[in-house]
Amino acid sequence: MPALYVMIPAALLIVGIAIYIFFWAVDSGQYDDLDGPAHSILFDDQDPNHQAAVDEASGQPVKPDDKAPPHA
Repeated sequence: MPALYVMIPAALLIVGIAIYIFFWAVDSGQYDDLDGPAHSILFDDQDPNHQAAVDEASGQPVKPDDKAPPHA
């Protein structure tokens, strides 16, 4: 019986901390967009100028990107 005098307040304290952490996570935006990062991996990064495919289709030589690292 004396153990309950320690375990019940300790359990209430743990539950209170868990509820506080949950509401902190919701307020800080941790659960805002759950599907976006999962779907973003399916799409390739876009060309910043959006010209590589247009140049290739028109038959013009494609200029190498100055910022791209050399391929080994």
